[in-house]
Amino acid sequence: MTKMIFVNLPVRDLAKSTAFYEAVGGTKNPQFSDETASCMVFSETIYAMLLTHDKYKMFTERPIADTKKSSAVLLALTVENRDDVDNVVDQAVKAGGIADPNPKQDHGFMYGRSFEDPDGHVWELIWMAGAPAE
Repeated sequence: MTKMIFVNLPVRDLAKSTAFYEAVGGTKNPQFSDETASCMVFSETIYAMLLTHDKYKMFTERPIADTKKSSAVLLALTVENRDDVDNVVDQAVKAGGIADPNPKQDHGFMYGRSFEDPDGHVWELIWMAGAPAE
């Protein structure tokens, strides 16, 4: 069986966050979405579950991190080429995100940039020469 990943993210404004993640390439799966959650599909194996704070608190007793002030996790996705890195970051900015909260990386064989979503979650986009295709 192919392993899958479901990244669960607490969000303040579900509609705004859903629109943001659609702008950066996610597709909302209505089968697993409701007024408390949006299931955003990035590939057959990668999903981001956007959860209202109340919904998120159903899964943990720990306080929700203020990701505008501290780092809880760094999430990284590969893309097919260098231009895709820049294009997705540009789309994130147009949708209300912040470009490059972390330093850009350009090592020739690997190129990466990052963006911050409206809730402060940081995503890295990475292109690697010779990386296996999806």
